[in-house]
Amino acid sequence: MTVAPLPQHPRDLPPIARAAFLLDIDGTLLDFAPAPDLVVIPPDLPPHLRALGVRLGGALGLISGRTVGEIDALFPGLAHAVAGEHGAALRPSPGATLVRPHLPDVPESWRDAASRLLAAHPGTLLERKPHGFVLHFRRAPEAGVALGAGLRKIAGDHPDFIIVPAQMAWELRPRGADKGIALGALMRLPPFAGRLPVFVGDDATDRDAIAAAEALGGVGFFVPDAFGSPKGVRDWLAHLARDGW
Repeated sequence: MTVAPLPQHPRDLPPIARAAFLLDIDGTLLDFAPAPDLVVIPPDLPPHLRALGVRLGGALGLISGRTVGEIDALFPGLAHAVAGEHGAALRPSPGATLVRPHLPDVPESWRDAASRLLAAHPGTLLERKPHGFVLHFRRAPEAGVALGAGLRKIAGDHPDFIIVPAQMAWELRPRGADKGIALGALMRLPPFAGRLPVFVGDDATDRDAIAAAEALGGVGFFVPDAFGSPKGVRDWLAHLARDGW
């Protein structure tokens, strides 16, 4: 197996006894697929993550734009803590009740308008979320500019919502649903508390978590710069799970 080198960074990884790994999913652990429900889980990924979690004393979590239910379906029982919907839903430990900060719900009329917008662009997809939605154009890349402009027209300058560019997608979500906030919340809870975060993510929505990890004395890696691809991330994690650091 070819192992990706440790990403170039001015700081080393925290010692195993003090590290906490918090990982994005799509574009980081998993390769993108034409639709979110078509992603493929490499068979060796779950055991590698489980072994890494053991090395970390359980301080392994997943932070994703997906719902917690979707994360559970992809990685059942694997992570100690899960933050879904960019932090709009937080499960701090296995079996715990979901914690949801008070966030506004997107008007249903906006979802209806988004559906009409997508109807004019075959191959595009609406992904509904509890507080927002995503417009995917991976199968119709030529529609990206029009969808972004259309979404800005739908939402206007509403102070409670933000439009975020993602990988071949536009996401509308409430302010306060932020992966950096989610990372900070998890790092205050056991088994993460007292450790230094290592976050890995791949797109604009992950920049907040990278900044939050670094602000807490940890490290954040941006997949395109540090690993090149999710496979590079997976190879690196497999190396860490097997050999430590």
